[in-house]
Amino acid sequence: MALNSKIPSGPIEKKWDNHKFEMKLVNPANKRKYSVIIVGSGLAGASAAATMAELGYNVKCFAYQDSPRRAHSIAAQGGVNAAKNYQNDGDSVFRLFYDTVKGGDFRAREANVYRLAQISSNIIDQCVAQGVPFAREYGGHLANRSFGGAQVSRTFYAKGQTGQQLLLGAYSALSRQIGLGKVQMYNRTEMLDVVLVNGHAKGIITRDMVTGKIEAHSADAVVLGTGGYGNVFFLSTNAMGCNVTATYRAYKKGAFFANPCYTQIHPTCIPVSGDYQSKLTLMSESLRNDGRIWTPKAQGDKRKPSEIPDSERDYYLERKYPSFGNLAPRDISSRSAKEACDAGRGVGPGGLGVYLDFSDSIKRLGEDTIRDRYGNLFDMYQRITNENPYQVPMRIYPAVHYTMGGLWVDYNLMSSIPGLHVIGEANFSDHGANRLGASALMQGLADGYFVLPYTIGDYFANNKSETPSTDHPEFKKAIEDVTNRTNKLLSINGKRTVDSFHKELGKIMWDYCGMARNKEGLTKAIAEIPKLREEFWSNVKVTGSSAELNQSLEKAGRVADFLEFGELMCIDALNREESCGGHFRTEYQTEEGEAKRNDDKYCYVSAWEYKGDNAKPVENKEELVFENVHLAQRSYK
Repeated sequence: MALNSKIPSGPIEKKWDNHKFEMKLVNPANKRKYSVIIVGSGLAGASAAATMAELGYNVKCFAYQDSPRRAHSIAAQGGVNAAKNYQNDGDSVFRLFYDTVKGGDFRAREANVYRLAQISSNIIDQCVAQGVPFAREYGGHLANRSFGGAQVSRTFYAKGQTGQQLLLGAYSALSRQIGLGKVQMYNRTEMLDVVLVNGHAKGIITRDMVTGKIEAHSADAVVLGTGGYGNVFFLSTNAMGCNVTATYRAYKKGAFFANPCYTQIHPTCIPVSGDYQSKLTLMSESLRNDGRIWTPKAQGDKRKPSEIPDSERDYYLERKYPSFGNLAPRDISSRSAKEACDAGRGVGPGGLGVYLDFSDSIKRLGEDTIRDRYGNLFDMYQRITNENPYQVPMRIYPAVHYTMGGLWVDYNLMSSIPGLHVIGEANFSDHGANRLGASALMQGLADGYFVLPYTIGDYFANNKSETPSTDHPEFKKAIEDVTNRTNKLLSINGKRTVDSFHKELGKIMWDYCGMARNKEGLTKAIAEIPKLREEFWSNVKVTGSSAELNQSLEKAGRVADFLEFGELMCIDALNREESCGGHFRTEYQTEEGEAKRNDDKYCYVSAWEYKGDNAKPVENKEELVFENVHLAQRSYK
């Protein structure tokens, strides 16, 4: 099935403006007649909820945290991109567009990426107006720094806590609408299914995570802003609560899942220290502005870093990619670190680490300047490792971070289910096979503040139907299905914990579908995951009851989805016989070990369609057309 992305006609720089004029509008008085459900309250969800309520729509917003302030967007550290060209260093909308398409290894949709670059400047203006305390130069102008995959400084930041500050800005806008009664906020509430009436998304089924009550909510449209699925690997930089449930349940109701194998490994994380760990800690990519990455040149060199002279150090990113150096893109930097460690030149316990060294910058700029730029990150590192990064280099190693795959959406951010819109990391649309740093916050805010509020109005204007009652048979059936699934999990009463299954799945995924994949490993994973899933449904032990706060039950539902979704990821990775961005098949690489694309066969989006629990999913394709950026072998040398 060929997918209709609904990309507007005309030159790329005019597509969004023309589209905004051509879309049908809902007048201000009529907006009050429409209701919208938004699942998720991170940057995408909170900005969408606040903006749509400000326009006049009636909004219900759902979060499984105790407050929208706890959404995982708070963990983003380094910054948000925008093509302001404040540094006068050659940046432009087109350059941001070009860097993003190239950074995604030419596997993103051009029209969406250009729109993102266009909107980027509006995001900064919006956030400054909200009081977000971006860093400023001595004269008062907003400061910028660089991120991987760019040769300009376009990243706006607030020390190493940019995500937190941006989220507080969106939360303040959301809180205003909650106070005005235009947004009903449901905290500690998890979405467990989406409800379709006459083929359109018209509501969701939720579970109150405190009381256990299962409820139905209806609306004229549903928006998912529920983030990514990196926790399928168990160990990742994501908060432990992050999960795939909302998007996967939508997939099982008919929403196509696009490019699930595109997962990003972040090169700058604190290395694993033991089997007891439940998550990994990210050190912002912004540190690579002033930190130099290196390993000893000799295998097995156990000397202290201060004892290794410069001539015996391999600054491998500077050596391999002289044009970009330590700011090479994430996928390339991660594979280079793995390559060094696999060659026996890793540092720290187990040899799974490389140095991120600030000694040169501290000598050049002074410790106070480094502290001003990254102080909270250095403090966090010291608390976790008991090492002072002002005195000794940080030890870092790649870890699962962001996911570029997600539910397929058209140019209007609507999935293959009419009325079901998907925003932020939950959709696939903007990053291709690899996300450049500081672009996640940009996409989440662009979708929520500036894209969805336009496009959802066009959906309403073209689909004038009454909001269904929650007494509708489809809602009753969905409640019954959710209740039965919950009761089944509680009734198994096996001998293994939920976490033990999650850890085992995570190891399979990391070993066979992690930083590097091949046909043999993926085939093995596709054989092993169904066996593990079968054992889960016969031997998992979920304690407690459904009518109370029950974290074991919450985890069980999410891990059950991961056990299905992990297989879909491996199927997608096996199907894509090329390397591109974060999807690195060892059979498809250049002589220098770089990703080798196959544009003749795989220059398309894989959008998978659910066909039943025991049936193989069907691949639908959206061909990618590059009219403004020439398809070329990606090079950062």
